[in-house]
Amino acid sequence: MTETPNPHIVDADTLTGEMRPIRRAVVALGSNLGERLTSLQGAVNALADTPDVWVTGVSPIYETSPIDAPDGSENFLNAVVLLDTTLAASRLLDRAHAIEDAFGRERSAGGEYHSPRTLDVDVIVVGDRRRNDEVMQLPHPRAAERAFVLQPWYDVEPDAEIPDAGSVADLLEKSDRSGLTRRDDLALQVQ
Repeated sequence: MTETPNPHIVDADTLTGEMRPIRRAVVALGSNLGERLTSLQGAVNALADTPDVWVTGVSPIYETSPIDAPDGSENFLNAVVLLDTTLAASRLLDRAHAIEDAFGRERSAGGEYHSPRTLDVDVIVVGDRRRNDEVMQLPHPRAAERAFVLQPWYDVEPDAEIPDAGSVADLLEKSDRSGLTRRDDLALQVQ
């Protein structure tokens, strides 16, 4: 297991001396093309190998029916990763996109949000940061409605909160959990 830094200590960048707080972040993973489990495990490994990122928890895996996806889309495997980081939210998003690209994620020019994908790495929250611009939105704008994010997150952090939305437990109670199946025969490991 990766050693977790003390959350009350501010980390200093060794090159610039810039002080950066350690924040809890939540990243959601999903895959419905190719070797789905391999892609999810690869994302966990890549996050754990990221400088200034410490993976502190990985949820059970859930298989979910695709939502608003094109006809014939396969089911997704989904999981949530908890981490502590001193990275800026935009740098964490850049890393998420680099991990997706490494696993062959293709983005359609038309911005088709629900298309099948080899890997989806979504930054859900970074501490209590709020952001809403063309680069990113924090907290993730649809996380509070998505059982495939809420259920695995609840499994590893039952007292979690989404800023401005409420507790994950309360949001999960209100969500549609049909098409969501826990896959205890599959597991992700932190190397």
